[in-house]
Amino acid sequence: MPNAYVNGSNIKYEQYGEKKSEHVLFIHGLGSSSLAWRDIPQALSEHFHIITVDLIGFGESDKPQTANYTMKGFSKFIIDFREAIGIKSDEKITLVGHSLGGYIATEVAIENKALLEKLVLIDSSGMLSQPTPLLQQYHDVAMEPEPEFEKVKKVFEQMYANPLLLHPLVVHIFIKTIKEEGAKRAFKTAFDDSTTRRIEPERLKEIADIPCLIIWGKHDSVIPTNYSNEFKTVFNRVVSETIKDAGHAPFVEKTALVYEKLRTFLTQ
Repeated sequence: MPNAYVNGSNIKYEQYGEKKSEHVLFIHGLGSSSLAWRDIPQALSEHFHIITVDLIGFGESDKPQTANYTMKGFSKFIIDFREAIGIKSDEKITLVGHSLGGYIATEVAIENKALLEKLVLIDSSGMLSQPTPLLQQYHDVAMEPEPEFEKVKKVFEQMYANPLLLHPLVVHIFIKTIKEEGAKRAFKTAFDDSTTRRIEPERLKEIADIPCLIIWGKHDSVIPTNYSNEFKTVFNRVVSETIKDAGHAPFVEKTALVYEKLRTFLTQ
């Protein structure tokens, strides 16, 4: 993966279809990285310039103690990252955000509406006033001084509709990354901010006319499907897709189907 320097921090990212003129940026969820998207970004590069990024504090990106890991901090980071990789200030971009990444994408849209082409929210946070029980379990295993494989695996399995699809490597990578210096602070700060502060309805209405695709796993136990309704009712041009036999990350369990939903929406 190439790297970019954003406010002095080394940020890992990948891009595909660089010669395409329409930009699509994928933003991963809490405790995750750009690896989560599987081969969807590369497949979509037939049509678009696709960028995936490891958020500051996560994945292979730097995890500085001084970074602002709140939603507003991440929103500014995305704008600064955009500039760092050479996207011009007057060029529009489509944001695809999963979970925490959906919250961040929405914040970016609200604060920089003129820059947004389209918005895709996948099992997005942003409507929680407190952590769901499974989110709290996720937090608790992440904060342990030495996260144990079986404990983490048990929590991750609950995030899937079919736990057999959980690859052990996903658990190993998470444990390795969360033990890195600065990783727990990034995780906890982002967790606390995103699970206790909802997006204000009046702010959300400011982006009601942005075309929006909402994708949700039918069996999401992290952020259940009822939380999607508050997004659906706001957007004037919204496409809503519920993915059967999928949990919190439907692009992992139903990769081909989610790719097709994305391709259809983004090429319209």
